[in-house]
Amino acid sequence: MRPRRKLLLWSCALLPLLSGIAAAQDSKQEAKKEARLRSVLGVVTDKSDKPVANAIVFLKNLRTNVVISHFSDTQGNYRFTGLDPNADYELRAEVGGEKSASRTISSLDSRKEMNLNLKIDRKR
Repeated sequence: MRPRRKLLLWSCALLPLLSGIAAAQDSKQEAKKEARLRSVLGVVTDKSDKPVANAIVFLKNLRTNVVISHFSDTQGNYRFTGLDPNADYELRAEVGGEKSASRTISSLDSRKEMNLNLKIDRKR
């Protein structure tokens, strides 16, 4: 068999194998990327430590200035997922015109999941 033909046959045989290896590498990289993403969760409470339902919890990416928000549930719980580990964030809650103090989430903090409770000082 001629060397060119041999090379062509080998490359045709190896092409699907190399494509499979490349696809496996892509899925591994995607899994690593997802594993690095962070989440923040916590409870919104009032001055007397009672859960605050339906408080708006704001999360601001300090690098892009994009703000996302969620409502706390009936037990005051909130959760944000899929956060960029290389960005700093500012977190705060608000209900009925009353606000919590802002909390900062640093990109230097390596925790994958952060538990940050927010306290709203409601006036009586």
